[in-house]
Amino acid sequence: MLTARHVIISLLVMIFASTTTATPISTESSSIPLTVTKSETVPGIHTRMQIEWEYSDQSVDDLHFKLTRFEDDSDEPVKAVHLGGLSREYNDTIEPEITDITYSLEALDGDSIIASISFRGLVPLSGGFASFEVVDAPNDEGGKIELRWQIDEGVKGVSWVRVYRNQPGDDRWKLVGTSEPATLLYVDKGLKNGQSYNYMLEVVAVDAKYASQPSMNIIPAASWFDKSRINLMVIAIIVLSAIIIFIVRSGKSSMYIRKIAGLEAVEEAVGRATEMGRSVLFIPGILDLDDVQTIAGMTILGAVAKMTAEYETRLNVPVARSLVMSNGREVVKEAFLSVGKPDFYHDDIVHYVTDEQFGYVAHVDGIMVREKPAACFYMGAFFAESLILAETGNHVGAIQIAGTAMPTQLPFFVAACDYTLIGEELFAASAYLSGDKRQIASLKGQDVGKTIAMASILVGSILVTLASFTGEGSAFWKLSDAFARLFAMNF
Repeated sequence: MLTARHVIISLLVMIFASTTTATPISTESSSIPLTVTKSETVPGIHTRMQIEWEYSDQSVDDLHFKLTRFEDDSDEPVKAVHLGGLSREYNDTIEPEITDITYSLEALDGDSIIASISFRGLVPLSGGFASFEVVDAPNDEGGKIELRWQIDEGVKGVSWVRVYRNQPGDDRWKLVGTSEPATLLYVDKGLKNGQSYNYMLEVVAVDAKYASQPSMNIIPAASWFDKSRINLMVIAIIVLSAIIIFIVRSGKSSMYIRKIAGLEAVEEAVGRATEMGRSVLFIPGILDLDDVQTIAGMTILGAVAKMTAEYETRLNVPVARSLVMSNGREVVKEAFLSVGKPDFYHDDIVHYVTDEQFGYVAHVDGIMVREKPAACFYMGAFFAESLILAETGNHVGAIQIAGTAMPTQLPFFVAACDYTLIGEELFAASAYLSGDKRQIASLKGQDVGKTIAMASILVGSILVTLASFTGEGSAFWKLSDAFARLFAMNF
């Protein structure tokens, strides 16, 4: 009669035996210290069976191992190898015509067998592939090889496909990757341009392995032209041509540019500060000059500085970066000179505070509370400090004009400021305020690109809608697919 003790011991033996990664056929051992952890083939000129095992019992005095190979269901051993007690792996060379082998691994203490395990080795069969193609990856900078294949319909239960690579003259094949059976494509990256490579595939099925023939030499090379981006080149040519045409026309006639409410209110804000006898506060964001939003803010600072110089209104520009301070001083000085008020300028107008985000915000908030500026400008890149600044400016009663291309901060500026330049309106401000015809022409040329984008979205939506009604394979379906590929952004 089975006791609870016997049941527990049986369950533990079953759990331990299930952890081995080999494929055991039979186990002839009274203990469980011997387990085979790896049994797989390594391709090459001669196929090698790579076998690894573990032995957990450390109490054996004269430990050594014996590995015996049997072929094609024969009971007679073909090869027997004696290995030392420190051995835990063995590479067995297999002849190409051998397809079915079995191993017996024994752990011995002197002449006594203390543990043994039998397992099957899977040798790759030739074939298994309906097709196998190796090509240099197109439209790239080089260093890539594409492998495509079709698995023979007779191969069942495929687990994965292994990709091996070597170089001419080297009989060692390196496993470079694995692929899912349904993928049928593998891209080998990081190769050297001009160097020859060979490839071989191995299909791992349920009860067999199939190996392809080695490929011909393939040499990766860089492409001169990426044909997948021709559509981007066409769009770029159209937009650049429009910009050139508008620049040429700008010298002959004036061009219309719609009004931007936030910039129209700049003069009103400065005039209000002048009437109230209070200062104008300008914040050019908290990023350095390598950010395009900061550069756009500097352009607007020049226009604001001209107005404050004309009205002799105090201007205060605290900055969070030293380079922004240097550039800001040059911008303000040039603005004052352009309106004939050089004596009104001094370096303290643009002053450095700190690079630390909230230290800078605390200082600027202090300026607002103490000086109570009548107008506050926020033009540049802002983060969490946007609402803190705008709330304080609103509290002191200042008219506030903000502009940023940070999508997460726009809602706070819209809620707390009187006017907000949204996104690219900030970048269009330089053309708007300067009145330079060439800048306005560039702006008009970019609008042509936006018009093309909007028209493409509208036409594409109509085509996709019609294709959904007419079904796959219809004329509308083919046209919508071609239209989608035409405007695909292959960056």
